[in-house]
Amino acid sequence: MTVNERDARRGQERSALLRQMLEERRGEIQGKLRSILESLPDEKSSVRDAEEQSVSDFVEEVDFTLMQMKSETLAQIDEALRRVDDGTYGRCVECERDIPEARLVALPFADRCRDCQERHEAAAAHGDVREAAGPIGSKLRDAQALVPEGGDATRS
Repeated sequence: MTVNERDARRGQERSALLRQMLEERRGEIQGKLRSILESLPDEKSSVRDAEEQSVSDFVEEVDFTLMQMKSETLAQIDEALRRVDDGTYGRCVECERDIPEARLVALPFADRCRDCQERHEAAAAHGDVREAAGPIGSKLRDAQALVPEGGDATRS
C-alpha cells in the first residue's frame, strides 16, 4: 500500500468515524426532542389560579426554548454531515485553517476555529451583521470596497 493509499484510507476511516459520531449525536437530540414533546400537556386545564397558570406558562416557554435550541443543533449537525460528505469537515469556514481535533471532539459540528468563532460572536454581540455573517459578510465587505466613497452601487 502506497503512502497516498494509506492517507486516503485514513481519511475515509476518519470520515466514517465522524459521521457515526454526528449521527449518534443527532439521534440523542431527536430522542430529547421527542421526550420534550411527549411531556407537553395535550390540553390546558381550564381551572387554574394565576400562580398555577404562571408556572405552567413558564414551564411551557422553557420547553419550547429547549426545542428550538435542539432543532438548531440538529441543523448544525446536518450541516456538519454535509461538510463530511464534501470533504471540508474540520476546516474553518472563515480562515480555512484546520479546526483543532480537541475542539471537534468537544463540539463535533463546529464550523469555525476558536479564534474565528470568538470574532463571530463578538461581532454578533455588537450588532455587526456583516462581520457575524462570516464568509458572506466578508464578500459583502469586499463588494462594498468596490463602491466609490459616497457612491451608490445600484446606479450606473
